[in-house]
Amino acid sequence: MKKTLALFFVAMFAIGTSAFAQKAMKFGHINSTDLMQIMPGRDSAQTAFQAEVTELEGALTAMQEELQKKYSEYQERRDQMTDLIRSTKEQELNDLSQRIQTYQQNAQQKLDEKQKELLQPIIDRAKQAIADVAKENGYSYIFDTSAGTLLYQPDSDDIMPLVKKKLGLK
Repeated sequence: MKKTLALFFVAMFAIGTSAFAQKAMKFGHINSTDLMQIMPGRDSAQTAFQAEVTELEGALTAMQEELQKKYSEYQERRDQMTDLIRSTKEQELNDLSQRIQTYQQNAQQKLDEKQKELLQPIIDRAKQAIADVAKENGYSYIFDTSAGTLLYQPDSDDIMPLVKKKLGLK
């Protein structure tokens, strides 16, 4: 009985191993940075993002010019001011400086959100095309060569042409 049971386990292991060995892993790679450069809609998203940057920078520049002007006026008249007026002007300058710092932080957060809003649909389309190509062509793994974290790779297929075709790009 023990001999039969041992033979059964050996047979099951052999069958399982051969079934596993028959399923070959297929690897592919793509440079996602290059793909994003040619994605439709990227140029219009970049233009919209740059317009937002320009608008926010304009407001920041105006605030900084106002601070510089007030500081210059303060410097010129500081010796003629009473202590109360001097401390009031210094507080105004500090408040304006603080508002500028707050504006910069809020502007950066707004730009991050705007960039995500504009690029996320493009990124999603690219990811979906990559996933579709991988499934249609039997790839087990697709590596992104633009990330620079892949130090070695065995031979794999560059799926960029297939993804371009899937997206209707040349």
